[in-house]
Amino acid sequence: MINPREINLSELKWQPGPKKTVKNVSTAVSTDNAVVTYSLLIILKNGGNAVDAAIAGSIIQGTIEPFMTNHAGAVTFLYFEASSGKFYQLDSTGTYPERLPLHRPIPQQQKGYAAGPVHSCIPGFMKGLKAIHQRFGSMPWDKLCEEAIWWAEQGNHVSQFELEATIDARLIWSYFPEGRDHFYQNGYFPRVGERFKKPELAKTLKNVAKEGPDYMITGQWAQEFVAKANELGWKITLDDMAENEPRWVDPIRFKIKDYEVVALAPPQQQGLQIALVLGILSCLNIGQYQPYSAEHLYYMAHALRIGNIVAGYINDSVVSEVDQELFTDAKYHEYWARMIKSYQPKIDLTGHMKLTTKTSIANNTGIPRVTATDYQAPEKSGSCELSIVDKDGNWVQMMNTLQGGGIPGMVIGGVPMIGNHSSTNSFKMMDIKLVPKARQRLIMGNTMLLKDGKPILQLGTPGSPPHTQAQALCNLIFFGMEPYQAVSEPRMYALLDDNSLVIEDRISDEVIKKLISMGVNVRMNQVWDWHMGSFQCCYIDQQTGQLCTTVDPRRCGVADGF
Repeated sequence: MINPREINLSELKWQPGPKKTVKNVSTAVSTDNAVVTYSLLIILKNGGNAVDAAIAGSIIQGTIEPFMTNHAGAVTFLYFEASSGKFYQLDSTGTYPERLPLHRPIPQQQKGYAAGPVHSCIPGFMKGLKAIHQRFGSMPWDKLCEEAIWWAEQGNHVSQFELEATIDARLIWSYFPEGRDHFYQNGYFPRVGERFKKPELAKTLKNVAKEGPDYMITGQWAQEFVAKANELGWKITLDDMAENEPRWVDPIRFKIKDYEVVALAPPQQQGLQIALVLGILSCLNIGQYQPYSAEHLYYMAHALRIGNIVAGYINDSVVSEVDQELFTDAKYHEYWARMIKSYQPKIDLTGHMKLTTKTSIANNTGIPRVTATDYQAPEKSGSCELSIVDKDGNWVQMMNTLQGGGIPGMVIGGVPMIGNHSSTNSFKMMDIKLVPKARQRLIMGNTMLLKDGKPILQLGTPGSPPHTQAQALCNLIFFGMEPYQAVSEPRMYALLDDNSLVIEDRISDEVIKKLISMGVNVRMNQVWDWHMGSFQCCYIDQQTGQLCTTVDPRRCGVADGF
């Protein structure tokens, strides 16, 4: 087995690009980074369970991937416990003191990553890991921090992917002196192949190992966080840091074809959104069409758009009771399928599209291309996903993310923070109501696929789960693809309000021209768009019964097992 501490420059080949599927293992791990994957396999080899590995992995990811996640962000956790046959969901997103207005330390007009309603909130990361460890962990807490401390002290080798993602967020990281000191230690961000050391974070993590997660909830780090917040005008108290404990939730379960799906329930929107989109696609008989034909893409784009719109009606149960049965109601699915069908044109609209679309389709090839001036990815790079199955058959699908915690642009004790982008009165994606005990509606995407009540596949991804999750599941369930193919095929965003379909540039010219004739303003995106996320997946091969693991080619993920 590879020792992650011995990974050197030659191993920087672990970059975005073709990945391998590892089959016939007793223990499986899929993460977005080679260091994380092999660190977790060592924990599992040494007797830890899947939950221990997930906790350690989250702490390591917050250490070596601050452009994706951090120790002051948010956590969601979906777990199958083999001994009881039960499924568990934990929601530990950032929270807000309901007596205070939103705190925005960075001007809203600031360009780049800081654009939009970026505001401060109380971190949920350590609260979530504490709750998970208390309920299901088997190894001592300090042991789960060891690898993260080592990597903070020694530094990880910076990849091209990390460099690009950090540059993408440079305006927020350079806003405060603390951010500049952390990311530009020698006047510049580490170059590709150089080590990015984090001595202040190492000190913080040593205290987290010694005192437990409370060090960042009510301990010295939390006290420093409160002091800095008050200095910046956000009048929180130490009591605010400890309020709103993580919430254990019953995940949603619904049937689709020969499978049952277990996914995140409200306040997260993803599970219900998947149920609605897959139900609509089932009513459209999506499986009868050639994968990535014009008909498939047309129906998927519309179903995703409807899913995004209707998911906006999901509130936290503290605020209102979501009619979950509506999202799984076959009659409701049929209604939307009929709506899409009735909108589908019966005549060729190519001429109309030439006269009206913003993107030219009258060039030499007749195929439109997205440019930097007419399209920008609606989501950024943040968040890390973990997929783990241990030797006892426990399954964990988990996300930790920089989104949803801390003071935007601030670094305290070596912990960089991005804050939160949730709105307070919106139907789009992420929302929070500033009332007691309420949690955010975010877009996390942990999902399990079952047969006979047991997991046969689990997957999840950061980077636009509301768009990507249903697409991968459609490939798996309706088209019968193998998992690696299912997550590698071209991905799209939901149909935009101007009837634009932005999709990765791996679709045939014939399909593009037919979509244009159907009135769709096709805009070809990058060949591989890492904003579209990176699936981490473990599964049982249905032909051989073997445990397998695989990973998306869009980012730096590695899947392996023993």
